[in-house]
Amino acid sequence: MKNKLLITGCSGFLAWNLSQIAREQWQVYGTYFLNFVEIPGIKLSKVDLRNLAEIKQLFQEISPDAVIHTAAQSSPNFCQTHPEEAYRINVAASLNIAAICADYEIPCVFTSTDLVFNGLNPPYKETDPVSPLSYYGEQKALAEVGMLERYPKTAVCRMPLMFGIASPASNSFIQPFIKSMREGKELNLFIDEFRTPASATTAAKGLLLALEKVEGYLHLGGKERISRYDFCCSMAEILELPKDKLKSCLQEDVQMAAPRPKDLDLDSSKAFELGYKPLSLQEELMALRGKV
Repeated sequence: MKNKLLITGCSGFLAWNLSQIAREQWQVYGTYFLNFVEIPGIKLSKVDLRNLAEIKQLFQEISPDAVIHTAAQSSPNFCQTHPEEAYRINVAASLNIAAICADYEIPCVFTSTDLVFNGLNPPYKETDPVSPLSYYGEQKALAEVGMLERYPKTAVCRMPLMFGIASPASNSFIQPFIKSMREGKELNLFIDEFRTPASATTAAKGLLLALEKVEGYLHLGGKERISRYDFCCSMAEILELPKDKLKSCLQEDVQMAAPRPKDLDLDSSKAFELGYKPLSLQEELMALRGKV
């Protein structure tokens, strides 16, 4: 009999991809709230994670052997304009989950973000001080500290910009770009914002690795630092998409609610030493041909 793994937020992009991989080794249970998705072989429950009683009931019913908590309000712009609403899921719910995992004495993995940094002093190691610019980054930083206070065995995984196959209810950042390219629309992309992107498949394998081997902080960035403009140029070439309408722009050219860091290069050497093995971006994109 496989051990039971609870994954929160299974209608979301990352958790949906994670569940496909995790079910090979685990008996997977998942939660959703607004958007039901059907995942073969996985038992899903509608749960409002902002309600402590519902979380406790979920744990009592499942009695999980491990938890990966991905559920969040992950739109920085929404968090910037609705901070109190976002806080309830991004911080309060996360702290409750850590406390219950401590009660059950089971492994707990939390998906945080590279946006806990301000982008001024890359590359960022796990030991570097956080300095978020946005409410979303601030809320994730608060959740990191609070979860580790409640349960020091929590693995706090700072996730990079992620891409891959969309869930039925949630895209990665590349889907709108691909749609625009196929429709021949002009696409303005930053040349002065840098990330270390990874596919959802790669990131999911990193989370499962953290579940087994990590307590405390872990960075799960990809191997290459790249701008959004250069990423999309490479994607267009590999996926054979028209790229004549790709235009370069600067962050300052686009007004958004949430401030954006310029360089969030994650140093993931700690994860690499543990066995985290991202492919090159070319290999990651090649794997998506015919699937996105």
